[in-house]
Amino acid sequence: MSTASRLPQIVSRITSRLPVTVDSAVRRLAVLSLIGQTLLVVTGGAVRLTASGLGCPTWPRCTSGSLVNTPEMGIHGFIEFGNRLLTFALAAVAVLMLVYLWNLRKERKDLFLLALGLLASIPAQAVIGGITVLTRLNPWVVGLHFLVSMALVVFATLLVNRAYGRTGRFMDHALPALPGVLRPVMTAVAVFSAVAVMLGVVVTGAGPHAGDANAPRNDLDWDLFSHIHAVPAYLITAGTLFACYLVLRRHISGPFRAAVLMLLGVTLLQALIGFTQYYNGIPALLVGAHMLGAALLMSAATNAADIARYSPAR
Repeated sequence: MSTASRLPQIVSRITSRLPVTVDSAVRRLAVLSLIGQTLLVVTGGAVRLTASGLGCPTWPRCTSGSLVNTPEMGIHGFIEFGNRLLTFALAAVAVLMLVYLWNLRKERKDLFLLALGLLASIPAQAVIGGITVLTRLNPWVVGLHFLVSMALVVFATLLVNRAYGRTGRFMDHALPALPGVLRPVMTAVAVFSAVAVMLGVVVTGAGPHAGDANAPRNDLDWDLFSHIHAVPAYLITAGTLFACYLVLRRHISGPFRAAVLMLLGVTLLQALIGFTQYYNGIPALLVGAHMLGAALLMSAATNAADIARYSPAR
């Protein structure tokens, strides 16, 4: 029997060993995807903040004669190529997720489509990264690269929630009822978080950390846009504090309480980092921490809004 004629049997044997329910392996892969997308933000920040943006000066190769960085390129080449390698690890996680969900692709289309979207983003991010290098770190292209990463953090957060049955059509248990006002408030907080991140990209494009000494800047007023960037941050804080007040006043327990308290912690930490870096000359380490905080904020805001959406109203 030829290999081609045996292929259906081989495929059937493989698929018979794959999960028919959302098991611990699927859940671990979902969490790993969220961690990986967050780590990609951190390594991307390291590339920019160490002036390694052109550590690999060409694309898709690292140099005109090598796919990988060479010892002569020093630490900058290592940092930039390491960031590129992480995308392959994320692709592997996304492929594994799709494989494990194969028998559930119709029943759990929500998980399958989210995993598929995360996988499809890998080549898209690679292309944007390539354009970033070829345009010599144009700040608007660099910003787009970062914003796509933020969107992927959102999708990965939703994937984790669905995989654990916290939200969606296949929730493991009913969520406690919430005051009706909390759903629009948490949606607004999530929207303001996205706006704050987008304005943060504009601020960064005007600031000193370009990724390379010769990279262009967007020529906008950094100080002015820093203050504009703070406006949605104030609204996020106000909305989160209001949600915490209702949670404590109405004795709300369960996942939403934990989500709001986590969001409050991330919000206050981001505010502290933001003010500290502003008044201390924008040190690179604090900028990197602020970028990590942005990813955590998007994840926490998405989580709280997602839970609020699927909670019944009182």
